[in-house]
Amino acid sequence: MNESDAATDEDAGQRANRRRFLATSGALGVTFLAGCGGGGPGVDTTTETSTATTTDTSTETTTDTTTDEPSMSMVRVAHLSPNAPNVDVYVDTSAVLQDVPFGAVSDYLELESGTYSVEITAAGDPDTSVFQGDVSVAADMAYTIAAIGELGDDSDQPFEPLVLEDDNELPGSDTARLRAVHTSPDAPAVDITAGDTVLFDGVPYGGSGYVEVPAGDYTVEIRGDTGSNDGDVAASYDVSLSGGRVYSAFAAGYLTPGDEPASTPFDLIITQDAGD
Repeated sequence: MNESDAATDEDAGQRANRRRFLATSGALGVTFLAGCGGGGPGVDTTTETSTATTTDTSTETTTDTTTDEPSMSMVRVAHLSPNAPNVDVYVDTSAVLQDVPFGAVSDYLELESGTYSVEITAAGDPDTSVFQGDVSVAADMAYTIAAIGELGDDSDQPFEPLVLEDDNELPGSDTARLRAVHTSPDAPAVDITAGDTVLFDGVPYGGSGYVEVPAGDYTVEIRGDTGSNDGDVAASYDVSLSGGRVYSAFAAGYLTPGDEPASTPFDLIITQDAGD
């Protein structure tokens, strides 16, 4: 064998050894990745896991992109705690409402259905949290989350969120739907009348209910619940209700503010919830 042939054989041997080294290194690399990914040792297991994961991810991504639409809910917030300062409202750590005063009811916010972490803090002071908890909302529903009760450890009606399901389906063009919500912490159960018509009978603190009435102007009277709907009138309000609309009337504040921790007087806060 001449020197040229020997060199050729040596080069061929080196190339073969190099191919064996690269193949071995690749196998070791796959095994290492399998161990890091929790798939266990072995090339076959890693290959099967990788293939299955790729297929599933691709299928799910395609399905979500082409067919899945997020289910939405409508949510608004009302500040009805008579001795609480202005508040900020956080949903999943993001501020959605800021510097909300007593008596304010926000517009509806659109949220995907699900469970959210809701936190209410003093306005501009995120470290002073007065409530934190989970609130669940279902698809195609509307909700009012009302902050009610009082701040303070000795309160008989502690600060908390009252979650209300809103019935915003529009009534007929000559009819109005009215909801009453009792959030006055020092008021007993109340009757709500309009002249000789009893709109609501014996609504307790935290209670609510709907009634449909002919569209028109009413003098609404808030009475102590005596069982006969003729109790003393604690407050009266002139209310105009238009047909084809939905309203909420929140009884809020203190009946006797001089005896309470804040001088927030009783009031009837009326909102139009739906309708042109």
